[in-house]
Amino acid sequence: MDVDQQLEQATSLQEEIQPQPLDLVGGPFAVIESDPGVFTSLTRKLGITGLELIELYDIEPWAVDHLNPYGLIFCFMWRKDSHRATDFNDPAAERVWFANQLSDDACATHAILNVVLNCPDVDIGEDLRSFRLETEAMSPVMKGLAITNSPFIRPIHNSFARPSDLRASLNNLTITTFEEEKRKEKEKKAAKKASKPPPAKRARITKAAKGKQKEDTSDKEDDEEEESYHFIGYVPSNGKVWELDGLKSGPLEVGELPGPSARAEEKVAIKWMDVVRPALRMKMEKYGGSGGDESNIRFSLLAIVDDTYQKASDELEFLKREKISLERRMGSGWEAQVDPSLLQSSKTVFHFPDRSSEPGKTFARDFGSRKMQRDLEIMKMSVDEAARTWEDCIQNAFKAKVGVEDELTKSIRSNTDHVKRTFDYEPFLREYVHSLHKEGLLNALLNRDDDGRKKRGRKKPTKG
Repeated sequence: MDVDQQLEQATSLQEEIQPQPLDLVGGPFAVIESDPGVFTSLTRKLGITGLELIELYDIEPWAVDHLNPYGLIFCFMWRKDSHRATDFNDPAAERVWFANQLSDDACATHAILNVVLNCPDVDIGEDLRSFRLETEAMSPVMKGLAITNSPFIRPIHNSFARPSDLRASLNNLTITTFEEEKRKEKEKKAAKKASKPPPAKRARITKAAKGKQKEDTSDKEDDEEEESYHFIGYVPSNGKVWELDGLKSGPLEVGELPGPSARAEEKVAIKWMDVVRPALRMKMEKYGGSGGDESNIRFSLLAIVDDTYQKASDELEFLKREKISLERRMGSGWEAQVDPSLLQSSKTVFHFPDRSSEPGKTFARDFGSRKMQRDLEIMKMSVDEAARTWEDCIQNAFKAKVGVEDELTKSIRSNTDHVKRTFDYEPFLREYVHSLHKEGLLNALLNRDDDGRKKRGRKKPTKG
């Protein structure tokens, strides 16, 4: 190897070792759909495990309380001119992890992080755990800047956007920069022409010009009142329920939960959903419809709950282990003591194409303690009682298997939708149109002649 090659290799190695420059401004965030599957996949890709987001169609106790949600994500039509709030001065809010939204279209990720990072019982993964620890003492603005500049949050967010939305976000960033430069040029020109026009010219303004000025003013007002969708979060934390809106200065207290000194019946009766329900009703009435039309719903509500697949899988795994314990309790020859039809079904009820019928992975933290408690109960059963319990176990396994299959089907459908959403069809369409043009078929499809001019339609013959 000669000297030039050694220098070239050393230079390339030095470029690889040098750290990449930090993105202090942060790139754009693209729009993502308000879809439970998208949000669930987003949380899992961020490293948050054991959770999923489901859509709520009612906020009454019968529809929500059995879900035991960790938090809520409310999506509504937001108006730029009326929603930003003034600074808050609540000492209790300082203990809540809250980040301001500093980038357009990042509200979905901000809402999820603002909620989940205030849930101590949720496994948020190593990356987000380090992120929360590093930003805990920061102000909301600096936390928002940390989200925007995070080396893994923004790429994960944008991975769920359509390619056209990604291009639109980059285009909007370019347009905004261009308009800012254009505005500065206009200000410089206006500073040079600071002298007012002569009175004669001012007097020649016609009614049409006045009308045009009014139209321009109304157009500006319409632009200022431009509407877009926005996500905010609701979460119980530090004995209170909070509304977390990244476009506001801080957490807004919704209500207070019963403290340690409250009576036991009071703690059971009042749940955090009971506190947040009146605030949700007010939001829905304010942003729910357009022009008094109740059918035009302009909001959605997502609940952050335990992963349904993990719960269904744990139920099936629990029944597997219960079946083994019951067969051990009945002893040898137990097959003759149970229903023959259920005995035949027991050979396939725990079988899946992608998993063994033997005991497998579990997710719940208290699974082992529940299994041990159940084994103690089985040891105290008589043989006849164990046989009846075995039959109930097999029947319950059918229901648990259906639940697991439903969750697997939902997961496959969600992944298919994700692939369709994020696949870039533009290169194919561009090449298709180019091939049509190359083969001389495009003009015929567009009703044009060989020179590209539009063909005139034939005139209908007149009766004479």
